[in-house]
Amino acid sequence: MAGPVTPVTQSALAAERQVTEWLARVQVLPVLTVSDIRTVEATCRALADGGVSCVEITYRTACANEAIELASQLPGLMVGAGTVLDAGQAAAAARAGARFAVAPGLSEPVVAAAQEIGLPFFPGVATPSEIDRARSLGCRVVKVFPVSSLGGPAFVRSVSAPYPDMRFIPTGGINDATIGQYLKLPAVLACGASWLCEQDLVAAGRFDEIRRRAEATLAAVR
Repeated sequence: MAGPVTPVTQSALAAERQVTEWLARVQVLPVLTVSDIRTVEATCRALADGGVSCVEITYRTACANEAIELASQLPGLMVGAGTVLDAGQAAAAARAGARFAVAPGLSEPVVAAAQEIGLPFFPGVATPSEIDRARSLGCRVVKVFPVSSLGGPAFVRSVSAPYPDMRFIPTGGINDATIGQYLKLPAVLACGASWLCEQDLVAAGRFDEIRRRAEATLAAVR
């Protein structure tokens, strides 16, 4: 069992507020898995040139820390760490320059570690009970994953109603045709958008297509 919730400092609250305000403006959170570190800068610049000034770099490959560090050096880009599964990854992400962290599930040790180091952390939930637990741990923003399998926008609409103080980042199975349905919901902060920088596009060096997809997605939701 995890220990007691770490008291949230004013600086931690300010950091989370800055991240959530940034995500609320952009509305789209690209999910990037880096296999070749040489593609990081070009991919992130393509997203930014397309108007998407944030990215979640996942801990699904060995070069995640280096990728986060490189991306964090680009001006005007909000960089987060994804698939954060343990406290060590949360600490490594913060050292690499990540401004926030995201996970597919609700790990109480990771919540506690993130709170201790002041790293905004958005755990994954799939049930009201998990939302309840995240809320009791001090989380006010959660990732809903895998949202398309859970019921899509209708699920988010239903599950958000009893929790007016919570914000949600639906992720998993969303595409350019459905993202607008999620963003119409007041409780939705932003949506995970893995299709913007799919691994095949990155591997092929199709950075113009990544920029085009970013531009098209923003145009469709605004």
